[in-house]
Amino acid sequence: MSTLPTPTAASRPHGTPLVARTVALPDPGRLLSLLPDLGDPRALASWVRRGEGLVGWGRALEFTAHGPDRFAEAEAWWREVVATAVVRDEVQRPGTGPVTFGSVAYSAGSPSGATLVVPEVVVGARDGQWWVTTTGTGAELPSPVVPRQSAPVEPQGIAFADGALSPAQWAGAVEQAVSRITAGELDKVVLARDLRVEADEPIDPRWLLHRLAERYDTTWVFAVDGLVGATPEMLVRLEKGLVTSRVLAGTIRRTGDDAHDLALAGSLARSSKDLEEHEYAVRSVADALRPHCSSVNVPESPFVLHLSNVMHLATDVAGVLADGATSLTLAASLHPSAAVCGTPAAAADALISELEHMDRGRYAGPVGWMDASGDGEWGIALRCGAFEPDDAASMRLFAGCGIVAGSDPESEVAESDAKLVPMRDALTAG
Repeated sequence: MSTLPTPTAASRPHGTPLVARTVALPDPGRLLSLLPDLGDPRALASWVRRGEGLVGWGRALEFTAHGPDRFAEAEAWWREVVATAVVRDEVQRPGTGPVTFGSVAYSAGSPSGATLVVPEVVVGARDGQWWVTTTGTGAELPSPVVPRQSAPVEPQGIAFADGALSPAQWAGAVEQAVSRITAGELDKVVLARDLRVEADEPIDPRWLLHRLAERYDTTWVFAVDGLVGATPEMLVRLEKGLVTSRVLAGTIRRTGDDAHDLALAGSLARSSKDLEEHEYAVRSVADALRPHCSSVNVPESPFVLHLSNVMHLATDVAGVLADGATSLTLAASLHPSAAVCGTPAAAADALISELEHMDRGRYAGPVGWMDASGDGEWGIALRCGAFEPDDAASMRLFAGCGIVAGSDPESEVAESDAKLVPMRDALTAG
């Protein structure tokens, strides 16, 4: 067995091409079980749903951009990297060859920026096929041998505290938002709140990933540069010219009683408040995709997506790519959708800045991966937490709710509590 590669923090050296090799791999077991304990949450990467996807570790290359051009600068960097890369790909599937994992701040003014990370080792699984990609900029690549890893460590001494606003203060912000909507200033706004986490010891991100995957197997369980979560919302997937996007807006909490939940699902599907919120979100996604696609298909009505703790109104939008855009370009065109911002976007974004009293960081921004062809998958960073810089024992958790004219502040607090449950339980339920 090989020793683990040491994570690095390098941007691409001038004149030194990236070298990547992908080979087939015998089934090594569960993807998330392959992640090593490197002592740094930023050194691990994950994009896994129902046992398939990608995991990675180490940092062969990384790049961060800030400001309104952060998407374009990140994409330009990746194009430059892959244009000169030396690639040997024996598998030839989406997600093989050089792959970058990325996460992008919700706001152009956030210090979090847009970060792309190229792991030294990526292991992928899809349709019963496994592969490993090793990447580097030196003469020798990391070994493709995947060693047996230690078990994840349960968090110790977890304590929660209010973030920027207490639940009561946040309910007041919701009330203000409803007043502004009723006054005709905007149609919808998505307000988020945060929760602070402190632990007695550094938190093992692998524990969180395992717990999230066990309980929320229909979500994409992700880790990118210290951002960890389980998102139910696929912002955009691009594969061989087919563009797909899953829109979620309109939420109700599950009770655990199947018969009661079935009745609740029916009420959600008939709720004028939730249908209105959902329509805004679907329209914003379809309008953003049309300039890039030769055709866009939007179903007439949403379906109810059943997750472990909540149910959402959901619509799958699909299109055929017409302009050669990459998955990151498509993610940029979709961000921020009405599902995380509101309608009209400019008015909603201004109200978010006024009422939230916090920096969302990378919460509600795109998170995912992209390969050398530009194909990839980008979700919205929801049901997630971010490790504090240089402190693996501290995190911030996030949740948000769509506010429209019929929203009730106390109900919105309850909905936000439900959306915090996945990360809270992952931290505390042994």
